[in-house]
Amino acid sequence: MNILDKIVAGKRIEVTLRKQLIPVSQLEQSVLFERPTISLASKLKSTTGIIAEHKRRSPSKSVINQNLNVFDVAKGYENAGVCGMSVLTDPKYFGGSLDDLLLARASCNLPLLRKEFIIDEYQILEAKAYGADVILLIAAILTKEEIKQFSELAKSMNLDVLLEVHNEEELHKSMMPSLDMFGVNNRNLKTFDVSLDTSKTLSQMIPNEFVKVSESGIGSVDAIKELQPFGYKGFLIGENFMKTDDPGKSAAKFIKDLKL
Repeated sequence: MNILDKIVAGKRIEVTLRKQLIPVSQLEQSVLFERPTISLASKLKSTTGIIAEHKRRSPSKSVINQNLNVFDVAKGYENAGVCGMSVLTDPKYFGGSLDDLLLARASCNLPLLRKEFIIDEYQILEAKAYGADVILLIAAILTKEEIKQFSELAKSMNLDVLLEVHNEEELHKSMMPSLDMFGVNNRNLKTFDVSLDTSKTLSQMIPNEFVKVSESGIGSVDAIKELQPFGYKGFLIGENFMKTDDPGKSAAKFIKDLKL
């Protein structure tokens, strides 16, 4: 089993338990369930395109930063002028939780992406109930039918959908009108090697009606300037900001440098 298979196997058990603890009817009664959402896809078309992430740890880097308060990080990112914020909610491998999403929602008006390994419709209802505006779907772990089912459910709740791909095969099986954004992950999930060439190669195959987002390995302003001619409007940056003592401050400096 590779790391992705292990994560998905554990996720099925986790979601089964969560369903027993909190029924769908309870999620639908959440105060945030009726909240109007903010479109990340629309914001990316007109600004710097930075999607800043809150991530405590990852399978490839172990601990990144365990000391920061999500509330402060979200506020810092908003003040820095980022486009949106990605919040990891996976507990076992990334040290995240749905409470992180709730805290981020309480402290900022940014579009929030629930970054999670979604394998069940229940998780999309959770995302809405906990204040997300966007969900992530990962082509590598879903069938074409699941991508269609999950993205259509998300759209029915006014959530944006970011579909993550790693290669041409995943991209072709995922092409459908219920998606807003294609995220190209530059990290090879089997080797953890990172290459911006993945984004460059796949960019030509993504139709222009979808917003293009590049993920992983974007640690410099130069990397963004290298990808912009390929039509990328969004850039997901996690470790670069999170490994500092003040992610908001480092995001502000990054955006200032990007505008120079």
